[in-house]
Amino acid sequence: MTDTIKRIAMWSGPRNISTAMMRSWENRADTAVIDEPFYACYLTKTGIVHPMQEEVLASQPHSWHDVIGQDLSGELADGQTIQYQKHMTQHMVGELDERWFASLRHCFLIRHPAAVVASYGQKRGKVTAEDVGFGRQRELFEFAKQRGYNTPVIESRKVLQQPETSLKAICNALEVPFDTAMLNWPAGTRDSDGSWAPHWYQNVEKSTGFAPYVEKEISLTAEQQLVADQCLDDYLALAEHQL
Repeated sequence: MTDTIKRIAMWSGPRNISTAMMRSWENRADTAVIDEPFYACYLTKTGIVHPMQEEVLASQPHSWHDVIGQDLSGELADGQTIQYQKHMTQHMVGELDERWFASLRHCFLIRHPAAVVASYGQKRGKVTAEDVGFGRQRELFEFAKQRGYNTPVIESRKVLQQPETSLKAICNALEVPFDTAMLNWPAGTRDSDGSWAPHWYQNVEKSTGFAPYVEKEISLTAEQQLVADQCLDDYLALAEHQL
């Protein structure tokens, strides 16, 4: 049965529309979602302290071997044939299990680094290039591309501007049928949300669909601008391949 499951890895950084995208896929009857399964592994490996640290560490395995074996390889509920994995690229530290990576259908969700850094700074204050994961996202993209895997890239701005067109393009690239249920979802929390949701998910919990795109004026400190500049080449390298 597990051989027939399509497992999708959506590779994003923080302060993107990654949780809204997870809501979109979860609203399909044929799809189960999993929220940032390597978060506790990342905190354990790096020693970085994040909001709701204890809750995150208590909620997930601390070894990537256990994450893959327990959460990312099992059976799904009756009627479900797709597992959608929401991943933060900065969480992928250390070894990468090539056999597991090869079993996935990959998609890369990007947002301009200036917007990411501005949003992340509002939530956490200080921000580094490693916090927002652009370098690792590019490494994962190139790792997949070198092995001949399909590597669709989608810009979050385009999803907000044209949700149906963008979601159809993503589904087509991932070789799954588009479902109109992906366009809207009920407001509120989900059992599938990570334990960190109370700190990060207030806006998406109020949402019932992708919010209309609004061009925002971005103001960065000198320190934040340096971080955004560090990430720009990696973002542009991915943006060249967007759907």
